[in-house]
Amino acid sequence: MSIISLFWQSSIVVKIVMLILLAASIVSWVIIFQRGMSLRRDRREIEDFEDHFWSGVDLNELYRELPSAQPTGAAHVFRSGFREFNRLLPKARSNDAILDGMQRAMRVALSREETRLGRHLAILATISSSAVYVGLFGTVWGIMGTFQSLGSVQQVTLGVIAPSIAEALVATAMGLFAAIPAVIAYNRLVSRVDDLMARLENFAEEFHSILHRNLQGRTSEEAA
Repeated sequence: MSIISLFWQSSIVVKIVMLILLAASIVSWVIIFQRGMSLRRDRREIEDFEDHFWSGVDLNELYRELPSAQPTGAAHVFRSGFREFNRLLPKARSNDAILDGMQRAMRVALSREETRLGRHLAILATISSSAVYVGLFGTVWGIMGTFQSLGSVQQVTLGVIAPSIAEALVATAMGLFAAIPAVIAYNRLVSRVDDLMARLENFAEEFHSILHRNLQGRTSEEAA
């Protein structure tokens, strides 16, 4: 007895449950592949930008090299911080005001990067946590229907109830089929997002330190 034949023999409610779980499984696999490739591309972009940044390139030149459209990753953090630094430099009365403004701009950029990197992961979390319960609902509903139909049968044998129980259990199996890959992928993708965010935060701190030293050197030269 195949899964397809069990599907066609099940009640309409169990059919709907299984179709929902099939759709959830397809959505979760699309998100897994899409986010997996996107995070891999983000890691490469961050590594390339950091290599260029630490190669000794002039920061003004690096700023001009960035695309006019909104950059992503470390380039986004750098562009936000450096743009605010240059905007406040001729206006602010103290170095602390410049560094505070720059830090705020980079915090906003980091927050936007966190939102972008974690896009669609909430859907994956919902599928991983709810698919089993949806499948269990389908199984319970199917078993209830089985017992109702047994009320009109005078002699109950294993051959009579086994197909109905199998139909009901298919819903639980489909729930597990949707939930297990989703929960594994969710944990893996969240870990990769956390790693990328830690890397961006470290870059922001290092960039802040560089401009702090730059301001201190400029103040010392003016005092001399």
